[in-house]
Amino acid sequence: MHLTRTDELDAEVDALAARYGGRVGLEAVLGDLDRRLRRTLAPGLAVHRAWTWDRADRDDPEWWPQGISVTGRQVAVSWYAKAGGARVSFLDVGALRYRHVQLVLPTADGWTPLRVHAGGIAWHGTRLYVAATKSGLWVCDTADVVRGPDGYLLPVRSRLRPSEPFRFSFVGHDGEGLVLGEYDSAGDQRRLARVGLDGGEVEMVVGGVQRAQGAVRVGLDWYVTASHGKRRPGSIWSGRPGALREHRWAVPMGCEDLAHDPQTDLLWTVTEHPHRRWIVAVRRRRVG
Repeated sequence: MHLTRTDELDAEVDALAARYGGRVGLEAVLGDLDRRLRRTLAPGLAVHRAWTWDRADRDDPEWWPQGISVTGRQVAVSWYAKAGGARVSFLDVGALRYRHVQLVLPTADGWTPLRVHAGGIAWHGTRLYVAATKSGLWVCDTADVVRGPDGYLLPVRSRLRPSEPFRFSFVGHDGEGLVLGEYDSAGDQRRLARVGLDGGEVEMVVGGVQRAQGAVRVGLDWYVTASHGKRRPGSIWSGRPGALREHRWAVPMGCEDLAHDPQTDLLWTVTEHPHRRWIVAVRRRRVG
């Protein structure tokens, strides 16, 4: 399988920026975080630190957290809503603040919501990759953020399109490449994969786990989150593909995507269910 980048939506992104007075970039978002995070406790035998959202976002039945990626003290979390498309929250866990940014598909005369599940995201430099299930990966440039009348907007620029069927359930950052994976609750479609930041040939890795929600690779070892519903804590599997070992009850119920911060060697995940929504960090050696 190959991932091929589609043509960039340069004209559409430029038109969107012109409509709203020019690009303001991610720096404007990080300097204007309008919601408050709260440190808290979370269930899970391997949880090292935990945060939660403000009350409205903890309880919201429409928007569901999905993907996570980490750059130092800054964390990005994707959400999806059946009626509202997708958005990304940018968090500063040191300042305990965050803000939502709407993901949009730019058009010649405006924009439409980006209607994807956003089950995983990967943040590398100014690029943000968004998993789009059967459609591949959408790619954004955080320098393209604009301030609209109702909040910040981040347009997609291009898409990494697959040459054959693959379920892009989640995506993670792996050094100078990306890791991909498929969610499968019952069958045997449990593939993991690696690919370059610009697409190209995909290296398939057989030996994932059922109900996988996110994956990262550190050295030769893989780490995979697996959910067990809204009442049972989730697992982290670790090791080499085909010989992964389960760490049961490692993270809270409803665990989703997985990210690794090489600066701190922490693994990060986010949980999705209303009233049980946490962002948690795990010491990698705890599940190594």
